[in-house]
Amino acid sequence: MLLLILGVIVVALVFEYINGFHDTANVIATSVSTKVLTPRQAVILASLCNLAGAMVGVSVATTIGRGLVDTEFVTIQVIFSALLAAIAWNLLTWWLGLPSSSSHALVGALCGATLANAGGRWSVIHWAVENPVSHKIEGIWPKVILPMFSSPAVGFVGGFLLMVLLIIWLKRLRPRLINAIFGKLQLLSAAWVGFSHGTNDAQKTMGIIALILFTATRQGVFNDVPACLSFLKTPEFTVAFWIKLSCALTMCAGTAAGGWRIIKTLGHKMVRLQPIHGFAAQTTAAAVIQFASHWGIPLSTTHVISASIMGVGATKRLSAVKWGVVGRMVWAWVLTIPVTALLANWIERILQLF
Repeated sequence: MLLLILGVIVVALVFEYINGFHDTANVIATSVSTKVLTPRQAVILASLCNLAGAMVGVSVATTIGRGLVDTEFVTIQVIFSALLAAIAWNLLTWWLGLPSSSSHALVGALCGATLANAGGRWSVIHWAVENPVSHKIEGIWPKVILPMFSSPAVGFVGGFLLMVLLIIWLKRLRPRLINAIFGKLQLLSAAWVGFSHGTNDAQKTMGIIALILFTATRQGVFNDVPACLSFLKTPEFTVAFWIKLSCALTMCAGTAAGGWRIIKTLGHKMVRLQPIHGFAAQTTAAAVIQFASHWGIPLSTTHVISASIMGVGATKRLSAVKWGVVGRMVWAWVLTIPVTALLANWIERILQLF
């Protein structure tokens, strides 16, 4: 059983690695497409900033680990099923070049697998519950579903408004000077969006690993482990430092591997970008993601950065955004949660047969 648990933790880190190269495009696509950074420079910057951001805070990890489903029905097998479904969806959308949400894939898969283990009882999913400590409403609706629709809208409107303000303020400057100024400023915005990506995305796997250890401790798996493994015992749901460090390093490695298929979609296919557009899109996205991380919302960084790029591109003219590509992306967004929930549900039911 101990080997099984360690194996599931490895699978969780594999998901984190795939999340890193799948979502690398969110951080570096605009910097590469505007030619402010070379792909290698952008990957190095994104990797370091992701690493730094991943070490900050645990609010999102706590939401994923205990805020979405009833932990009484979460077993090691449930977590394994959820991870397999999320990994499969991430690899499929990466292969198709679609910037789907790793966050929503994990959330949908966890809900689907837990539902299967509970015999189809929908009450095991925390739709909207009050936190007894903070007295705030938590659960799927406030933490996942509402941000799923509101965050892209905020990203689109925010990117549009920021770009309009920049155009008004800088209309008297020459394009060459504007490109020179925002070529430098985009380095800062790229670093910020990389840092904010780490604070949100890396924490999701931290929450899963902490949930694995909490579940195993509750089941008595670690009662007789050697003293050298006593750090695995987690009688209360907490995110230990070694979990944060391992997830941060794994995401950093995945980011360094890159995700060039999605970079091509975000950086080139949706709308043509100049350094000022890249700065506006990245700054908007970073602000939204940072706000969400502070409140423990497992946001889709993919949705936010994509919507910010659309909003910035729409200031040129609506036809500047290639809406056919956007339509394919929206379908991927809409299908992620139900498809991964269904897939994880099937995997869990198949495993129960054995």
